[in-house]
Amino acid sequence: MDLQEFDAFCSKLPATTHVVQWGGASVWKVGGKIFAICPQNEAVASENGAKGFAPISFKCSDLAFQILIEQEDVIPAPYLARAKWVKVTSPSALDDTALKDYLRQAHEIIGKKLTKKTQHELGLPWV
Repeated sequence: MDLQEFDAFCSKLPATTHVVQWGGASVWKVGGKIFAICPQNEAVASENGAKGFAPISFKCSDLAFQILIEQEDVIPAPYLARAKWVKVTSPSALDDTALKDYLRQAHEIIGKKLTKKTQHELGLPWV
């Protein structure tokens, strides 16, 4: 998944907002809380020279964190690992379908931490 695909996917999740911060990172939030990050300046060039895969960090459940960090090219996210965030460092680590599922879960994990009132105001589907 490249940066454009990442941004397009995250933009379709309910009640998300997007900011570019921290030196050019694409940061996605729900209710003002971050659920996924993709640093634009770390995009890896594809074989044809165009920008390709960019490492993606996201929040995950305790169980998913333990499973994911055992996989090759998935590491505890720098500065965020204690909060159960991982960083996918290679396109071979997770296929796009699995990555999208984890991004959906990250969105839901963070969204469910919001107050019920905020969840309702945002129109989140699990309220």
